[in-house]
Amino acid sequence: MAKVEIAALRPWDDFFPGSERFAKPDVRDLAKWNNRVVSNLMYYQTNYLAMAIVVFLLVGLTNPLDMMLGGTVVTLVFMGSVWGAENKAMIKSFKTQNPTLFVFVVMLASYFLMSLFGGVMVFIFGISFPLLLVFAHASLRLRNMKNKLENKMEVVGLKKSPMGIILESLGQQEESINKIQDFLENEMRKKLND
Repeated sequence: MAKVEIAALRPWDDFFPGSERFAKPDVRDLAKWNNRVVSNLMYYQTNYLAMAIVVFLLVGLTNPLDMMLGGTVVTLVFMGSVWGAENKAMIKSFKTQNPTLFVFVVMLASYFLMSLFGGVMVFIFGISFPLLLVFAHASLRLRNMKNKLENKMEVVGLKKSPMGIILESLGQQEESINKIQDFLENEMRKKLND
């Protein structure tokens, strides 16, 4: 197993270049859109973390106790959902069949629990807003060759990153891994037949 490596902080002109590197995703092809989002999450993960930390700090400075409570609730719900997906067949089946919906259910459960504690505004601005910014960038940013190469190395198992571990636990990389494995098996068959 590869050791976990922190991805490099991408330069600003790569992270946020001119409008020619951004395009509206094709909403009719959800698999392609999901692939773009996952690839960008993997490639720009350190940039996204830095952006989220800035927003967390801004909201955290105004409401530190509520922000800590919100972070704790989201972490516990996330850990509980991952545990449930590993230990309960029904949850595992749901996660496998609907990985994107599984992520939304985790977020809705977090929102519901925060509303019980009265910290909905902190949840929206401190946790949901950074996630919305990350999702918007990952959806709109077109991938480049370096992005694709880095992601293939992670999927094949040559390297591991924190975002890769998170996406894997949410079931977002299983489809990509299966496609890569099929591709590699087909290439091996071609080589053997030649």
